[in-house]
Amino acid sequence: MACRQIQIYDEDLSTLRLESATRKEQIKRFLQLGQGDALQIAVRRAASFRLQHPQLQSLLDIYGHLAKARETPPQLAHLRDSMLLVDGRHALIRFDREQPRSKLLIDETCELRPYLTRFHEIWSEGGESISGATLGL
Repeated sequence: MACRQIQIYDEDLSTLRLESATRKEQIKRFLQLGQGDALQIAVRRAASFRLQHPQLQSLLDIYGHLAKARETPPQLAHLRDSMLLVDGRHALIRFDREQPRSKLLIDETCELRPYLTRFHEIWSEGGESISGATLGL
């Protein structure tokens, strides 16, 4: 459904299965058409992201001008929710990482506003950038 922007906030992306061949191709096609901050990913634990998502990291390196990923700072470690926001119109919200309860919003621009604000607040807290590129000599 994504046309312009995907914003993800999650523990480590393990439940989203972004490494599947189908999803990887969809993300790649999305990034090839994208502009600006097309993909923003904020995770609480970058270590498992680095281990479990090498192909996604490769896409982040190739499309670094369109896609960013970062580990949220320690002061946000207590947060237990997850969000997948698409184009400011659609979302999948998981209220607690330990509970199956969630909310799916399709074409719900007004109801999505608080989640967009929350994602922007989390993103603006900064954190360590995640990249598959190795720096050094």
